[in-house]
Amino acid sequence: MVKYMSPDELAALMKSGKVPMKDYAIVDVRDDDWVGGNIKGSRNTPSHVFLTKVDDLVAQTQEVPIVIFHCALSQVRGPSAARVYSETRGIMQAEGQDGPHDVYILRGGFHDFQAKYKADPDLVENWKEEVWGSQLHL
Repeated sequence: MVKYMSPDELAALMKSGKVPMKDYAIVDVRDDDWVGGNIKGSRNTPSHVFLTKVDDLVAQTQEVPIVIFHCALSQVRGPSAARVYSETRGIMQAEGQDGPHDVYILRGGFHDFQAKYKADPDLVENWKEEVWGSQLHL
């Protein structure tokens, strides 16, 4: 089952002292719109190649109990990837190869997260005013 996480909840998780890729993982499925900034510690697995990379992602996050997906607005690409990932990981769990896990979608995607936290280097990196200051990248 996929759940939603707010930008504030993600920020609190990131600042809680938990370790990325051990306690949680953030998967950014934006494609070319990935330029201009990202959530610190996230890994970019573009939506156009996600289906070919999902097995590797599941293997790399097998011990990670919380996996959060997002795209620009988390309306199409992020939720789609989260569902595919959750189903793939569920198959492994049914076969006894995986433990319990929670899959989340970041509500509002990177757009809402960067709008609130772009100035915090502990949460957002590589942010560019020329990309986000003048227009909404979807």
